Parts: sequence; C-alpha cells; structure tokens
Amino acid sequence: MRSDDASRLPKHHSTMHHVALLIGGNQGDRRRLIGQATEQIRHRIGSVVASSSILETAPWGEFDERTEVLNFLNQALWVETSMSAHEVLREALAIEAGLGRVRQGSPHEGDSPADADGAHASARTGQGYGQPAASPLPLQPRLYHSRPIDIDLIFFDHAVIDTPDLVIPHPCMHRRSFVLVPLSEIMPEYVHPVLGKSVRDMLNALSGEALDIPANTHPSPRTHCGDGK
Repeated sequence: MRSDDASRLPKHHSTMHHVALLIGGNQGDRRRLIGQATEQIRHRIGSVVASSSILETAPWGEFDERTEVLNFLNQALWVETSMSAHEVLREALAIEAGLGRVRQGSPHEGDSPADADGAHASARTGQGYGQPAASPLPLQPRLYHSRPIDIDLIFFDHAVIDTPDLVIPHPCMHRRSFVLVPLSEIMPEYVHPVLGKSVRDMLNALSGEALDIPANTHPSPRTHCGDGK
C-alpha cells in the first residue's frame, strides 16, 4: 500500500536521487513476483520511500501469443538511490532476469516504435509528447509479450535523459492510465520536465480513458498508445 506522499518528501543531500519505477507483470504468481522485485529493488537500488496500491489492468496492444493473455498487476514505487539513472537501469534489468524475465528486444521493449524510436529526439524537443516531429519516423505495428516482471524507469529526479538505451521521462507514460493512476497515489504534484504538467493533470487529461481499476475487479479494455502498446 502507499506510504507518505512523495510530493511531501524532505529534500536530501545532492548525491541522492529519486527515481519513479513502475513494476508489474502478468505471468506466474503476480503478487509474489511484485513483492520479490520490490525487495530486490530495496537491496540493489535504494530505499522505497513511497509505494502505490497494486492495480489490475487488462493487457494493452497486440501480443505475440496464441493463447489468452492474462491481466497485469502494476505498482508504482518512489525510490531514493545514490545510483545514476543508467546504474538503476542496469540493476533493474538484472532483477528482471533474476525473476525469470527474458526480453525480446531493447530495454524499451513494450513501447511502440513511435515512442521507442522517436523518443530520443522527443526528450529534448518535446516531439512525441504531442508535438509533430520535423521528420517523423514511419510507424510499424509491434507485438508485445507476456512477462513475469517488468521494471520501467518513469522519472529520475527532474532529469531529461536521451541515450540509445534509456529515455527519461518514459516516452509514453503520459498516455497510459496504468502508469498515471498508481503514480498519482504517491506523487500527484510531480511535474513532467518536458510537458510541464503534473501527474494529476496528466491523469485528468485522460479522464475519459482512465481505465485502471483495483485488483480483483473486472478490467476495462485499453486504448492504444501509438501503433503499439
């Protein structure tokens, strides 16, 4: 369950950072895996100073599977760490692998090509956050995969990071209620460093599409983010 609202957290020494993570999955014992991932995050990355409730959501996008795709459980964490963003990414990928995750692509697997490929420019210019790109990349359908655990870096302090293996803020988070709903529980006043809008405002902008619901209730269908997930 949630702890203190991250928007009221005290300031810390400049060598410490805060990272917003979204963890979840739709394979195996989902709650146990989220618990194990959280413990590994505490051990390998830093202190979990705020956590949202766990939400159950319907799968979103086209999955490369012929059997029924199970619902996802998702939880947001606000973590204090002395690591850099890339060090957090490295540890997150190691935690995923240790819990049985086999990635089919890049660390941004699960994002649509419009967001994953176009995000590197958008991090600095705002392209991909509602502004048209000067030379848009062609959109191609992308298939997604069920996974026992997924750890996504959503925010890192108020940084804007643009590298081949890491884009922060997460380039599609502002269109995803399953990200914004749990984030709004723990950091509603946090302002997106590119869009200039708070988590609460971004969620309100999806008022007709806020499709996340508490666990153990019937999920609603999702809308699309770009041409993929």
